[in-house]
Amino acid sequence: MDIGYTADHLRAAAVDAVRAPSLHNTQPWRLRLRDGGIEVLVDPARRLPATDPSGWGARVACGAALFNLRLALAVAGMPAQVRLRPDPSEPDLLARLVPDLPRRPTPTEQSLHAAIPHRFSNRMPFWPDPVPSDVRWRLVEAARAEQCWLELLIGVSAVTALGEVARSAHRVLERDPAYRTEREAWLRREPAPDGVPASAGGPQSEPQDVLPARGFGGRDRAPGRDFEPEPLVGVLGSVGSTAVDQVVAGQALQRILLTATDSGLSVSMLSQPIEVPTAREQLRLSLGRFGAPQMVLRIGYGQPGRPTPRRGIDEVLDLPVVRA
Repeated sequence: MDIGYTADHLRAAAVDAVRAPSLHNTQPWRLRLRDGGIEVLVDPARRLPATDPSGWGARVACGAALFNLRLALAVAGMPAQVRLRPDPSEPDLLARLVPDLPRRPTPTEQSLHAAIPHRFSNRMPFWPDPVPSDVRWRLVEAARAEQCWLELLIGVSAVTALGEVARSAHRVLERDPAYRTEREAWLRREPAPDGVPASAGGPQSEPQDVLPARGFGGRDRAPGRDFEPEPLVGVLGSVGSTAVDQVVAGQALQRILLTATDSGLSVSMLSQPIEVPTAREQLRLSLGRFGAPQMVLRIGYGQPGRPTPRRGIDEVLDLPVVRA
């Protein structure tokens, strides 16, 4: 196809792109239109130096935004060819999308795209209902479709072992004053277009919890509202740990999250065992997997909630200047 993407194409797709998840809801992406292509970049001003010093989390988040872009363009009948890290001299440039041959969107693309505005991180306790085997298969296949793997942990012993790794990593992180200060800076007790609203922070962690909570100022839980004792936990991993692998993992993460949303599931993400290198390696060895773990997911059936706020589209776009 000869024509490239236009500012109108980017604006329409960006509405979906910015619904991607990110650490502390920092929304660390910029979307640029250049020479008929749409480019996804990390926004250096929105990095988390204490929580994410390597930039892993920002690249995963931008990969998730990239997947939403792909869906939005495909549903609009203008699917994209994607090249990751297209210019080594510009390390913040993570992906470039150019138009592919026009085609009708697939049913899967349509259903995943429809799930975008309904996806949110649910940090509340889930119901005890088990996730059916066919839905679990859909989640595993979602990761595989994006060249990643999803290991679902079955049984109390496997989940307990992961919980020990996660709690150990959580304690390491909590000992860092800069980490705690940075988390507090992104907690929002008043309405804001970014950060984590206190209402979405989930209940305070308690000693009996299998998995650690980040601690976004949640309230004490009501009696009888403990977290599920045997949650379905998944570990998302990629074939490697390069910057490209992290962008790929972000796309797989978003495909899994949208597949879960489309299946009526709730998900919360635990990144503490990924943020601490020794815990990450311990997790990989315990799974017996090659490659690199990129995110831990708690999956189940939860109470209704709502997505967290997002910044306005104009705050994340870089468009060519039109001269009179």
